[in-house]
Amino acid sequence: MNFSDQDKKGWRLLGLPFIFSVLLLAVPLATMFALSFWTQDYLVLKKTFTLANYKEAWFEPVYQKLFNRSLIISMTVTFLTISFAFPVAYFISFYGGRRKALWLFFITIPFWTSYLLRMFLWKVILGYNGVLNSFFKWLGVITEPLTFLLYNSNAVIIALTHGWAPFAILPIFVSLEKIDRTLLEASKDLGDSSFQQFFRIILPLSIPGLIGATLIIFIPTIGDYITPKLVGGPDGLMIANMIQVQFSKANNAPLSAALSVSSLLIVGLISIIFVFLNKKHLRTF
Repeated sequence: MNFSDQDKKGWRLLGLPFIFSVLLLAVPLATMFALSFWTQDYLVLKKTFTLANYKEAWFEPVYQKLFNRSLIISMTVTFLTISFAFPVAYFISFYGGRRKALWLFFITIPFWTSYLLRMFLWKVILGYNGVLNSFFKWLGVITEPLTFLLYNSNAVIIALTHGWAPFAILPIFVSLEKIDRTLLEASKDLGDSSFQQFFRIILPLSIPGLIGATLIIFIPTIGDYITPKLVGGPDGLMIANMIQVQFSKANNAPLSAALSVSSLLIVGLISIIFVFLNKKHLRTF
């Protein structure tokens, strides 16, 4: 097979990224997938094929509970983040004027600090003697500190929603910026109110941005283990925390790999559904 100079140049350009993709993505995933079918006997890793790891991962009550909790927390965080991000993105896009760049600059300010530091600060805010409890006591609303603010699923949801909000605002803003403003002017000339303009034009045309923001938030939050470890407590731990425990402390790499592959399959299935809905929406419009 003869390749032209242009083809050879293209292969040279793609060669290095392809090698990095194989080494840093495909090989680790394949290794984890193979590891999930092996067995662990104390410190000895045996390459004996078995489905026992998946049977335990899917049917053991504690893992089912963690999977369900992780899905619920991630979906709740995604919904709350999108609910907060859309009005902010809408305001910047339609009312930001010449200060849009300044508003976007303010949104990126949280990135100046470490994600770990931001999550740790929520312990200071929600803690037994934290900012909120101290403020409520100062107002006279409570006499004893509230204990339900920290070390539960609610604290994880609050911290994750705050931490991932900028990642939702930006794709929604880009989607809103692409809307042709002449469509709004035409609908106004035809008698549509602002309410009708929003639901007939703005919201449908912003669906790709909403779906993109949903995937950006949902995929990483379901695998987050730092935030649940810092503010979740026993009632806020997620499946990623169990994966980390099985890999490090329990020394059960095959079971941990099976849990990881199971999480990957769940996230992948949900992501495919969202991508399908996005393509279906684009075909409709």
